[in-house]
Amino acid sequence: MSEDLPDLDGVLDAVGPRLRAVRRQRGATLAQVSESTGISVSTLSRLESGRRRPTLELLLLLARAHQLPLDELVGAPETGDPRIHRRPITRNGVTIIPLTRRPGGVQAFKHVIPAHWPPGEPRLQTHEGFEWLYVLSGRLRLLLGEHDVVLTPGEVAEFDTHIPHWFGNPSDEPSEILSLFGPQGERAHVRATHG
Repeated sequence: MSEDLPDLDGVLDAVGPRLRAVRRQRGATLAQVSESTGISVSTLSRLESGRRRPTLELLLLLARAHQLPLDELVGAPETGDPRIHRRPITRNGVTIIPLTRRPGGVQAFKHVIPAHWPPGEPRLQTHEGFEWLYVLSGRLRLLLGEHDVVLTPGEVAEFDTHIPHWFGNPSDEPSEILSLFGPQGERAHVRATHG
């Protein structure tokens, strides 16, 4: 095999743990994935544990159920210009997708927050910067100083991150939000409004 080609056994061995991580990140059970794909719970369990090799048919069903591109589900190597393909980051169960490429200034991100995240009591934090949040889907609970609000799709919050704050998903479904963050306190500037 050419040295330029990825190790096929290594790629296939990594699929099981990746499937388990994606399912858990989305807060789904094996039974729920089985129901949405038609793949038996025992087959899903064997795939996740690495006791069964995935077939293309199974991977296509799972990619559709998890709403992920097949190459992301199997961890295919990047192709083309790496500056164009931004990889999601997962932190504490939240998927963060960088939407901007330039360093410095206001940065844009999409966050996919699992249901009932984070577990436990809210812990407010402060840091340098200014944040702007827009809810795309689901609900977002925001604690900001003495305020406790739940934002729904289409609603926006903006705040100085020196104010103690915390946000999480109080609902049974994942939430998706857009975030603009200015690490040095830069703000998003609204140039035109129509009301």
